Amino acid sequence: MLYGAYRNLTNIAGVFLPRWLAYRVRRGKEDPLRVAERTGFARTSRPVGRLVWFHAASVGESLSIVPLIEALAAHGWQVLVTTGTMTSAHLLAGRLPPGAIHQYVVLDYLPWVSRFLDHWKPDLVLWTESELWPNTLSQIGARGISAILLNGRLSDSAFKGWHRWPAFARAVLGTFALVIAQSDADKLRFAALGARQAVGAGNLKLAAPPLPFDQMALDALITEIGKRPRWLAASIHPGEDIIAGEVHSVVKAKHPGLLTVIVPRHPQKAAEMATTLGAAGLQVARRSQGERITPITDIYIADTMGELGLFYRLCDLVFMGKSLAVGGGQNPAEAAQLGCALMLGADMSNFREIAADFIARRAAVEVRNAAALAAAVDWLLTDSRTRTRMSEAGRTSMARHANAVAETLDLLAPYLGPPYRERA
Repeated sequence: MLYGAYRNLTNIAGVFLPRWLAYRVRRGKEDPLRVAERTGFARTSRPVGRLVWFHAASVGESLSIVPLIEALAAHGWQVLVTTGTMTSAHLLAGRLPPGAIHQYVVLDYLPWVSRFLDHWKPDLVLWTESELWPNTLSQIGARGISAILLNGRLSDSAFKGWHRWPAFARAVLGTFALVIAQSDADKLRFAALGARQAVGAGNLKLAAPPLPFDQMALDALITEIGKRPRWLAASIHPGEDIIAGEVHSVVKAKHPGLLTVIVPRHPQKAAEMATTLGAAGLQVARRSQGERITPITDIYIADTMGELGLFYRLCDLVFMGKSLAVGGGQNPAEAAQLGCALMLGADMSNFREIAADFIARRAAVEVRNAAALAAAVDWLLTDSRTRTRMSEAGRTSMARHANAVAETLDLLAPYLGPPYRERA
């Protein structure tokens, strides 16, 4: 009954979806040259041969599956990758192997989903993490297409939501022949909701190769900054810029010349952040505007895309955003992999297991408010030995996840055909 109600609601909503997409284009949230892809239209023909469709919701999920994409492409599969954000599309443009096709994911409206599937005719669907669209999945199942959920994850709120509607959850998850969960806790949650087969494997996000960077750009920044003490507030959300500014003002009194580097999770928020921080009396420079770091710069806003790897190498002391002003946290693994000492806010629920592991191994410290963050920045800028120990602990923790890609490929082998089938 619930699925029927969902289908009816999306059929009604379909009348308004073109207007909604036009609104998003005006807001800069959709690519005006490619918005038709959201309605199921393709910008290229389907390649000949076996085609695997990877779907990843956004940036972190997209980057985590690149090694799998490369592995399947190298063994003769044609690859289609869909994502939902402009940022992920931009990043994948430089990371996908030759021949792999990126398209924006079709909205979950049946006529558009049918148009998409009629064109691409995937032989295998590899969905990622937790974005489960009922109409799309039902059509995949109705067409008899093999589908597998990769790196499956269910947050506390998502699990509670699906648990209220057990029949609906079983119907949606029933599309997947296999759920490969990113942790034992997630495996149990998917099994409880009715997944046909749920198994655990390493977390692909924790096995991804180090984020790329431009050595010349790094050298230029080091030259501009010199020996100034510095720290990074990474992937922050609105409200956390205010906290970063407060921390800077407190810590600068003890560490003259302090530079605070901010990487907004959404670059389009940078102008607003710059205005807020400037109103607090801080000297702000924005990377996207070509503004250089001068001796009087307090805050450097790195509001470009695809450069987080650069700034993790520039700053070995990092606060992970979306964990104080808003909740859930951003992925701390990429920073730990590059040897950063981590400061994590009180709510890292989206990365609970890895955050708890980092704290237990003393690769990270938890900070519950702006005052605690200021104290941690002061302490770790002063105590370089502790910072180095935290860096080493984080690298050691990350090394344990190195086999996640191989484990996932082994589990996928029965669905991939030669040469992988022989490995199963």
